[in-house]
Amino acid sequence: MNIKKRDSTVILNTLSGGVVPSRGLEHIMVGRTEEANQILTDLKNVKAGSSTIKFFIGPFGSGKSFIQALTQQIAFKEKFVVAKADFAPNRQLYGSDGKAVGVYTELMKNLSTSTSPEGNALPVILEKWLNDVQNLVVEKKQYGSVEFNNPEFVKDVEQEITSIVSKMDELTGGYDISRVLSLYYKGYAEDNTELQRCVLRWLRGEYKTKTEARQDLGVREIINDANYYDYIKLICKFVREIGYSGLVINLDEAINLYKITHSLTREKNYETILKIYNDALQGNLDGLYVTFGGTPEFLTDERRGLYSYGALKRRLQTNAFETMEYRDLTQPVINLTPLTMEQIFVLLQKLRDIHAAHYEYVANVKDLEINDFMKSEYSRPGAAENLTVGDVIRKFIQALSILHQNPSFDRSQIFSSSNENNESAPTETIMSRFQRTN
Repeated sequence: MNIKKRDSTVILNTLSGGVVPSRGLEHIMVGRTEEANQILTDLKNVKAGSSTIKFFIGPFGSGKSFIQALTQQIAFKEKFVVAKADFAPNRQLYGSDGKAVGVYTELMKNLSTSTSPEGNALPVILEKWLNDVQNLVVEKKQYGSVEFNNPEFVKDVEQEITSIVSKMDELTGGYDISRVLSLYYKGYAEDNTELQRCVLRWLRGEYKTKTEARQDLGVREIINDANYYDYIKLICKFVREIGYSGLVINLDEAINLYKITHSLTREKNYETILKIYNDALQGNLDGLYVTFGGTPEFLTDERRGLYSYGALKRRLQTNAFETMEYRDLTQPVINLTPLTMEQIFVLLQKLRDIHAAHYEYVANVKDLEINDFMKSEYSRPGAAENLTVGDVIRKFIQALSILHQNPSFDRSQIFSSSNENNESAPTETIMSRFQRTN
């Protein structure tokens, strides 16, 4: 297994904690090649100037979060800025008391690029942009170097910044965002970290009152529950203007919108989804790729799900000719099929090799032992209804850690063959089927 230590660390730590890794997904990707190819195609179209919305739908444990993490990894390679947020009772697409802007703030907190994949990339993006602008002015105006002490140089840089950010003036909120971006350079040139902090706070939607923002920055507006979507569009336009391919937004745990008890509030949230859908597919946006991760009931429940909103039901009904074998991945809704037993088997093989490479020992868990482990797990009462791939992965990594640290541990406690004669065990023929297909 040829894997970087940093990648193996993230993979083992996150999967042990029940979380999808933020990097190194190529080492553990199994059974998602078609989806990955479609995501790449979609992102290339968005890079060329379109916008797209996707709904990744599947039961708990079907890989929705993995697909969104894979989207992020592919997007980084295509030079996109990526933001992510999970819906929660205090984070919705429509709401009061900061519930809607809470989604925006979470997105800005998790803003990431290929060079800052862990989030909080907003100041990195701004400073890279300002460095590029300064170098451009040095070259165009033939300055010897960056000259913060030269008023003419600072003025020329400010004019270049204005020429870029003024392109957003025609959009709602464009004037104010242009103003604060110019102020960020002022703080940058004057080494005024407090001014820069205030600008970042404004851009993240953290100001609660217009009065406070006006005192600190002299701007007329703040980002709030009513206008946050306008500023998402502005951020998208801005990152494209400064050289990125566009903006990817991954929104997960959409079941929390389904759980909203107040019917009018729930409908208003779905109305916002419809607005995003229409903007993306009608050509009203350039460079925006939005994904939602949700369960089947979030989509198809006609009492509380997206199908309860007539306009969304018409748009999101899946291709009538699609089957498990013949899929249409170009449509907005992608129904994720669970990994097969053979695919889970291959995934555990990969994790075995990653664990051995990370801790620098020769992998000593045999394929037949992996087979026995799966038989034991999937033959437990209730496994078919309650056991997820994530549960199996977490327990398998725990088993590997015990064996590595305790060589005398009784392996039969983990790799029990007690189910060998249980014909109902769903993984009875994993090895033979895998060998036949490979």
